[in-house]
Amino acid sequence: MLTIYHNKMCSKSRQTLDLLQQTGEQVQVVEYLKQPPTADELKVILAKLNLKPQEVIRKGEKLYKEQFEGKEYSDDEWINIMAANPVLIERPIVVKGDKAVIGRPIENVQAIL
Repeated sequence: MLTIYHNKMCSKSRQTLDLLQQTGEQVQVVEYLKQPPTADELKVILAKLNLKPQEVIRKGEKLYKEQFEGKEYSDDEWINIMAANPVLIERPIVVKGDKAVIGRPIENVQAIL
């Protein structure tokens, strides 16, 4: 089972979903802007990515620039910020078992297929 944290408005996310659907494996699509992951779910995803919360923040987002840029937060605070503001979460994220990757570039996804 593959899970993609997907934003249908993002071309990279759509490309990644197409790639996953071509594998023949079952794909669970989570539209994370509509169904944001909880803080606990984010902790699990980050552990599978082997990344810190700050490494999956979309720093180009207007919200980030206006409210969070240049400020220091703990990992738990960043996780809570992402849970409350899912637009800040990098996309797409693909999870398979105990591993996950950010699908930018799309070649990253090949590593877990």
